[in-house]
Amino acid sequence: MAHSKQTPRSRGQSRPPGRTKIVEALKSLLGEKEFTAITTADIAQTAGVTEALIYKYFSDKRDLLHQLLAEYLDYFVTRAELDVKGIKGAVHKLRRLIWSHINMYAGNRVFARILLLEVRNYREYFNSDAYQMVKRYSSFLESIVEEGIAEGVIRDDIPIPVIRQLIIGGIEHICLPAVIFNRDIDPDAPADQLCDLILDGISTRQP
Repeated sequence: MAHSKQTPRSRGQSRPPGRTKIVEALKSLLGEKEFTAITTADIAQTAGVTEALIYKYFSDKRDLLHQLLAEYLDYFVTRAELDVKGIKGAVHKLRRLIWSHINMYAGNRVFARILLLEVRNYREYFNSDAYQMVKRYSSFLESIVEEGIAEGVIRDDIPIPVIRQLIIGGIEHICLPAVIFNRDIDPDAPADQLCDLILDGISTRQP
């Protein structure tokens, strides 16, 4: 199955060539097998470096995974922030954000698998740079909800974190079966359905 390849941006920072090779090697291997089946020897061989070099830049294999995820998330969050620029109205922004979120999972299956399947059962993830990027995205989403409340189009009797959890949780549950079973995701219909369910529920407009 072919998926479009979206590359995480590097924040304009130069990276040591060896580190870049190691990160790219893990990314390539994750396109072929589960993280638990990948060894540091596999990564070193794919990168064309020694295993010792891996430990120069990363404390262990999971630290490497978290740093790869942080690069993906940096790209994803920056892209999401740009996607809603110029859009008027919080509800329209949320619709665009929901579509962009689903489309990111559809377009980059390695990113989706890392975030949805590989990291959340490990405490170290919640102390990682990757998790800080997730928190940045959550704050950005909540700021749009706050904008909608100020506009009078989103209800103010529902806690903002609950709305954020409904949106992100809904997106993830819609996409998760496709990610697990490596099926294609068409973002259009799921985004429309999720928007209709959630945005109608939080809207101040009466039926």
